[in-house]
Amino acid sequence: MFGLSDLISLIISVFIILPVVTFIRESGYFIISAIFGVKNPRLTIGSGPRFKKIGIFDIRRYYHLYSWFSFDSLKRDNKFAYICIYAGPILINLAVAFAINTLLANGFLEDFRTFWERFIFYVFYYVLLDIVPMFTVNGKPNNGMVLYELLRYGKRTDYNTEPIIPATTDVEEEVQEQMEKIEEIIEEEKEE
Repeated sequence: MFGLSDLISLIISVFIILPVVTFIRESGYFIISAIFGVKNPRLTIGSGPRFKKIGIFDIRRYYHLYSWFSFDSLKRDNKFAYICIYAGPILINLAVAFAINTLLANGFLEDFRTFWERFIFYVFYYVLLDIVPMFTVNGKPNNGMVLYELLRYGKRTDYNTEPIIPATTDVEEEVQEQMEKIEEIIEEEKEE
């Protein structure tokens, strides 16, 4: 039976654990791409109009689960670099999950054991969705499918013309277009 404690657990999962796990996942792209000399990296958190831009972080107004990493180019641009970058979110989540699990197994974090076990659950949830090769709702491959294609064929074979990791410059242009449309709507409302 779903009770008050379950509701509190759900709220904690949705508003604390999932945003942190999502951020860790997206950081995996950044950490690995930094090794390969990433140019103009950006971690976009959320969706919709921009709320605030702080350094490489682009914080949007709406829900946190729709987040992504973008960059313009890599200094070492080759197949191995892309294999590592697409494996980055999987590896960083696994490292965090195993580290927390090791701490729990050795008696640390006992005061908040339920929270950390739920955290590990969501980390593995993301890893599973990332590692099993499949296409997403928009027809783009997930990281597992990209890795499979890169390892098997040496290239992407999904026929999408858009890069899976978008260029930061393109993302910035889209943001500016969105902001202009929003400003136009606001101006029209003021005139009425």
